[in-house]
Amino acid sequence: MKAATVSVIGRPSAGKSTLVNTITGMKVSITSPVPQTTRNKIRGIYTDSRGQLVFTDTPGFHISEKEINRRMQEMTISSLKDSDMLLYLLDGKRSPGKEEETIASLARESGVPVVAVLNKADILSGKEKEEGMAYLRAAFPSSPVLAASAKADEGVDEILIELFRLAPEGEMMYDEDAYTDQDLSFRISEIIREKTMEGLSEEMPHVIFVEIEDLEYDEKEKHVWIRAAINTEREGQKGIVVGRGGENIKRIRKESFKEIRRIFPGSSLTLDLRVKSVPGWRKSKRTLDRIFRN
Repeated sequence: MKAATVSVIGRPSAGKSTLVNTITGMKVSITSPVPQTTRNKIRGIYTDSRGQLVFTDTPGFHISEKEINRRMQEMTISSLKDSDMLLYLLDGKRSPGKEEETIASLARESGVPVVAVLNKADILSGKEKEEGMAYLRAAFPSSPVLAASAKADEGVDEILIELFRLAPEGEMMYDEDAYTDQDLSFRISEIIREKTMEGLSEEMPHVIFVEIEDLEYDEKEKHVWIRAAINTEREGQKGIVVGRGGENIKRIRKESFKEIRRIFPGSSLTLDLRVKSVPGWRKSKRTLDRIFRN
């Protein structure tokens, strides 16, 4: 039996979270058109007759001196040291640049096998596909180079074939029916953050973080009670999250409620959402330490 840990790396919006969700067949990572949606290492688990692969969806690698971006860089780099293999995703709709070269260099220097994938192949022109594949072959001359579409679920089986071929022999790390190792509070906070981001634009999604302040389960009554805070960076941003007449926060609660219910089948749910401000949280070491977890 094969068993391996696989870090999924690439630039922001390369499709890493979508690929992990597609492979596991479950929603492990939240997705959004907004770059750098993923902030933590998020693990998705795939098991079949060949063995088990544990995928780590890493934050998109973005070169920046901002504290929050530096934290995400560190998170990605640390994951390379902890993995048996790397799955490198190239967004074929964007030309490789300095960030791409940096990530490729980190992958080559990791000392572990790399599977390189040109993602979004279903929407690429012939020229874009040719250029993307040429870049990957030059960057990773000794690695398998594939084209796929995480969103359309095309070429994903071929990715798994290569990963299992390169994976070492080993015992399963998780039960065969597990699909993630995220703790419950984190999963819920990520669902709420995703639904909050869907109603925002431009810079606003980056100033949001969500914390679960209370989570209680009444086993006798089969009832779950959750109180969560949607935090902004400035007081004036709270109104944008709430929306005119409270319409946006109502939408966030309704959409979050629907998805969180799936985590607690057979139980009723009370979801209490509050909007708060934590001034300058993106520069606060204490707050960032709470948000970023391994």
